[in-house]
Amino acid sequence: MVAAPPAPKKPVSKPAHHEPSAVTPATPTAEGVISVRGLDFHYGTKQALFDVNLEIPARKVTALIGPSGCGKSTLLRCFNRINDRIAGAHISKGQVVIKGKNIYDDDVDTTQLRRQVGMVFQKYNPFPKSIYENVVYALRIAGVKKKPVLDEACEHALKVAALWDETKDRLKANAFGLSGGQMQRLCIARAVAVRPDVLLMDEPCSALDPIATLKVEELITQLTKEFTVVIVTHNMQQARRVADLTAFMFMGQLIEFADTTTIFGAPQQKKTEEYIRGIFS
Repeated sequence: MVAAPPAPKKPVSKPAHHEPSAVTPATPTAEGVISVRGLDFHYGTKQALFDVNLEIPARKVTALIGPSGCGKSTLLRCFNRINDRIAGAHISKGQVVIKGKNIYDDDVDTTQLRRQVGMVFQKYNPFPKSIYENVVYALRIAGVKKKPVLDEACEHALKVAALWDETKDRLKANAFGLSGGQMQRLCIARAVAVRPDVLLMDEPCSALDPIATLKVEELITQLTKEFTVVIVTHNMQQARRVADLTAFMFMGQLIEFADTTTIFGAPQQKKTEEYIRGIFS
């Protein structure tokens, strides 16, 4: 009996790229430390964010990337309501939920929120005070007066910021005597001294030289031992080096969010691939 010839194999088609009408699902899918739910944001009448949904997981580095004006810094500043300081800036729809609480509820104390969600800015901005007083400033404002408590907090924060060995013998010296990279790490120490849950970093290396940048990048990867870190960066290589997860934004929309290896190695959205390859128009 002659066996029937095997059926011809169906050709395997490559998955097509999808235009950014639907965002690639976030990874991981579980509820994050920060949950962004259907967020629309305006500066006056100009809409800057459109229906953003994002789950940022604990103890990871999440990078926000995209071209200038895409909304990544606006989104970052929604996480501690810094945008409230801009006249006309407001959320028109959606929520930002941190530890189960919508931070835009009327009963939220923004001062307490900003202790919970610390921030490091693009340009290092130490106070015209000693290194020690810079680190413990927020603790003093919160009413902490006991010197042993302040001393312990200062040492811990400077160690977290990889600055203790460089400053432990000159804590009373003016912070302006530090190098640029040291001043940025001092600002990180100041932010973590109050033990926040989340640390936001808006282009933290843009004003630094390559050596100082490397030190801050090494520090960022270590910060997840204690903190959830969200960083905005224009430097895609930096995102690849430091981030566990990466979100690509374009024109106020979240186009794709996945682990960093996927975003840079096998993006699912055409616009993401174009941006990563440098052919973005």
